Amino acid sequence: MAEQLRLMAVHAHPDDESSKGAASSAKYVAEGVSVLVVTCTGGERGSVLNPKLDRPEVWADIANIRRREMDAAREILGVQQAWLGYVDSGLPEGDPLPPLPEGCFGLMDPEVAAEPLVKLIREFRPHVITTYDENGGYPHPDHIMTHKVSVAAFEAAGDPDRFPTAGEPWQPLKLYYNSGFSKDRVLALHEAMLAAGRTSPYAEWIEKWDESRDRGDKITTKVPCGDYFHVRDDALRAHATQVDPDGFWFQVPREIQLEVWPTEDFELARSLVDSTLPETDLFAGIRDSVTVR
Repeated sequence: MAEQLRLMAVHAHPDDESSKGAASSAKYVAEGVSVLVVTCTGGERGSVLNPKLDRPEVWADIANIRRREMDAAREILGVQQAWLGYVDSGLPEGDPLPPLPEGCFGLMDPEVAAEPLVKLIREFRPHVITTYDENGGYPHPDHIMTHKVSVAAFEAAGDPDRFPTAGEPWQPLKLYYNSGFSKDRVLALHEAMLAAGRTSPYAEWIEKWDESRDRGDKITTKVPCGDYFHVRDDALRAHATQVDPDGFWFQVPREIQLEVWPTEDFELARSLVDSTLPETDLFAGIRDSVTVR
């Protein structure tokens, strides 16, 4: 019997699904792939980064607001979405860093925290899972824990001896890490903005670039999805408390993005199928083995 391709994107907070891999998700939805976004925490300790909404009544209702924002973004992207229900750790600041709050996601045992994700994997049966690298993409404790939990769940979901009460085993075939802003991408967009006579939003970022954190050389897969950048942007704007619509993320005109870097990039971390690198499709090596309806 023909089978639908399925993609699961595991993220730390509401808004991450719209800033990391969102255009790829929208592209795959348009092609008939079933896409499930898994959100590990409610984003309860997230900042209000839109100055227009930095008001007491917003802060007082931030948990509910972030859920409503997620609902709106989900509709725009056309994806399904599930909450794991863990509590946001917040981003600790200071020197030395303060301890994480008791009971938060970042303090959980990854093996324990993985069980609800294993259950979702066995229910949804994704062929491909995307998440963050071991550094979380950036060192937020929830992003790092999301990586740990995703890897643990990928490895456990197909093992009948692991989490035996979490459903029938299902082994995903590929695990990818999101690769957002490599130095090559930032430089390409920066230089294109200058060539167009515009002010680049990346000048200070490039000046302070930490070479040790750049993973551009690990990119294996570039998914052409420029036709869905507008969907990505609309979904990101739906997270109104998290993104200033007049701010940094929207400074590069879409036509420059389409010309310079019309892909979203990923790092293939685990694969149980053969595919030729570099890839242009997260389902490379899978489409040949799955009869797609």
